[in-house]
Amino acid sequence: MSDDLQALKSETEAALAAATDLRAWDAIRVGVLGKSGRLTGLLKELGRLSAEERRERGAALNRLKEELTALVEARRLDLEAAALDARLAAERIDVTLPPRPSATGLIHPISRTMDEMAAIFGAMGFAIAEGPDIENDWLNFSALNIPAHHSAREDMDTFYLPAQTPGGRRPVLRTHTSPVQARSMLGRELPFRVIVPGRTYRADHDATHSPMFHQVEGLVLDRNITLGHLKGCLIDFLRSFFGISDLPVRFRSSYFPFTEPSMEVDIGWNRKTGELGGGGDWLEILGSGMVHPKVLANCGIDPREWQGFAFGMGIERVTMLKHGIPDLRTFYESDIRWLRHYGFNPLVPAMLHEGV
Repeated sequence: MSDDLQALKSETEAALAAATDLRAWDAIRVGVLGKSGRLTGLLKELGRLSAEERRERGAALNRLKEELTALVEARRLDLEAAALDARLAAERIDVTLPPRPSATGLIHPISRTMDEMAAIFGAMGFAIAEGPDIENDWLNFSALNIPAHHSAREDMDTFYLPAQTPGGRRPVLRTHTSPVQARSMLGRELPFRVIVPGRTYRADHDATHSPMFHQVEGLVLDRNITLGHLKGCLIDFLRSFFGISDLPVRFRSSYFPFTEPSMEVDIGWNRKTGELGGGGDWLEILGSGMVHPKVLANCGIDPREWQGFAFGMGIERVTMLKHGIPDLRTFYESDIRWLRHYGFNPLVPAMLHEGV
């Protein structure tokens, strides 16, 4: 190695040894190996040499670059380890100290809403059903009469997992809690009533949508079930949940692949003030309908003997309406100040309201 290269190596070693933090280390790295660094400048001068000199000088410079790169990286690891040790020493906690007095923990609004729903529907004879967050294509779509061309099956709307199932279909993060309805029809003894609260996943994110959110669905299967049973169940639930005994409730014809006939459910509200129960305006709150005969048949149930109704709603949506929460994203930001404002005392259980 020529004298100038040996000098560069020695100077770099000395500078790295003297560096006491990552900022000083980075200045040395850039000064030697950066675009305008000393070694980079030497490499740029190779073009002025003859072919034989360039070959020899270039090989020496490449060896030096490898050595300096290794020295710089080793010093970075040493400095990072030293910084971590210093931080651990400075932030050390004496676990033998008595605990600091703190405020009582609070129940998250979503958990509170689930508890209230369980209490209200439980008084109507519903049991709680659960299922996995990762579902197969048949339970999430096909069993529920959702056709292959439906937009919900597109990658832009749905989170698929890379693993392949034996049938060639990719597993999916469930887009709704409806697969648990199918699981209930396949595994429970008829008749039954269930609600299905849980997490669901869709490729959406803004003030009123989240990639992960919560839904609750209900399913009733029995003989001689009619739309009258569905309407009575939902009207009682909505009036009880929102605590408004005369809450206006409206049913509109709609379409869902898994129910026939299908209905959107609206509640009365004031568009200007946001007040529920008055004002002459209507706000869509949930979807519902009679279980489609094809869904019953897909799950091995004779639709000529058994009928049922189903409904579903977003838990965040009704929680926002009930408690005046303007932005859905704040549910998941783990801001303790927000929880202190909207949280609930864990010692006060969810109680039934007037209407059930």
